[in-house]
Amino acid sequence: MDKLLKSISYIFHPLIMPLLGVIFYFSKSPRYIPLDIIQAKVISLFILTIILPILLYFLLKTIGIVNTINLKSTKERIYPLILNGIVILIVLQRILTPSQAIELYFFFIGILISNMACLILAILKFKASIHMIAISGVFMFFIALSIHFSININGTLALMSIIMGAIATSRLHLKAHTSIELIIGVFIGILPQLILVNYWL
Repeated sequence: MDKLLKSISYIFHPLIMPLLGVIFYFSKSPRYIPLDIIQAKVISLFILTIILPILLYFLLKTIGIVNTINLKSTKERIYPLILNGIVILIVLQRILTPSQAIELYFFFIGILISNMACLILAILKFKASIHMIAISGVFMFFIALSIHFSININGTLALMSIIMGAIATSRLHLKAHTSIELIIGVFIGILPQLILVNYWL
């Protein structure tokens, strides 16, 4: 059971959530977007949101700022969250401009706000669940897209709900977080996306 729950935490790692949202958007958007543009953006985002953070993690680990990829203490979270915020700003400046895909632009604005909220809480010695922030933010974005494009994605939303429950269960079972840390994580993930919906829905 422990191995299964650990696998869930790694498979649905927060790093992959933004890219998952982008791929879902391109797969469901009724707008015509040339395939080469989609491929360029997905590859660029893969490099910036997954490869680069992993490399930065190893750099921080080498110089002794972090000990494990799970960032168990609030102190360990501060520099990775700052660097992640910078990466998101680069994405917003160079990859996802509002003129090209306004939905994705505000999706990443929401991610940036959630990241900054998590950073502030880390500075205040509170460890909100980054896993729950990531998955709940993507979940809210999927709901907004289903309304925006008038598409039925009930199966996807049901699957996402199951995944959210599995992640929450794994984090509790592994004693990585308390219930309140998971709940706060869900709110930090959902609220920015919900508020920003007013700007593009």
